[in-house]
Amino acid sequence: MAFLDRAKRVQDNFDGRLRTFGHGKYGRILRMARRPTSEEYVKVLEVTALGAVLIGATGFAIYIFFTQAGPWLWSNYLSAL
Repeated sequence: MAFLDRAKRVQDNFDGRLRTFGHGKYGRILRMARRPTSEEYVKVLEVTALGAVLIGATGFAIYIFFTQAGPWLWSNYLSAL
């Protein structure tokens, strides 16, 4: 019976936290939150995709520079140092 008592205690603890969830420090934010419109969602999606493409393109450009121009720079200019 110890397992069942412990399970009931855990369930009661969870239910208690769930009941007071909207009254804590994030309660006002959750009450004011709303679902974004489709226009807002598309705009956020576009900005996020643009950021991902820019970060990826920058990383790719750095990769190409160091794999293509890096050995040439090393052999012509930096090897004399």
